[in-house]
Amino acid sequence: QVKLVESGGGLVQAGDSLRLSCAASGRIFASSVMAWFRQSPGKERAFVAAIRWNGSGTYYGDSVKGRFTASKDNAKNMVYLQMNSLKLEDTATYYCAHDRAVHSATLQHRREYNDWGQGTQVTVSS
Repeated sequence: QVKLVESGGGLVQAGDSLRLSCAASGRIFASSVMAWFRQSPGKERAFVAAIRWNGSGTYYGDSVKGRFTASKDNAKNMVYLQMNSLKLEDTATYYCAHDRAVHSATLQHRREYNDWGQGTQVTVSS
């Protein structure tokens, strides 16, 4: 099991940028996938981005493409989500997730991930 701790959330204005961090501890495999999901009140947890630990791919949800960038630091066991041009609808609790192996066709599905962080709140105001 991998323990995940998110940080970096906060209150920002529309158009601002914010960077979230996810610190991972435990065994991470080359095949591992680290992902970001978000959830707003009354809505299901939705896929934001995913990155393969071996560097072979980075994936984004349609609503964040071109604005958000996922990255990682293997040496530090860290994953990041750089969020630019934030919109009101980006307001949510953001969760970091991990699984040892996730097929590209299903990495947007939350059920594919066994390990989750506690979440960090991002609030975008007008």
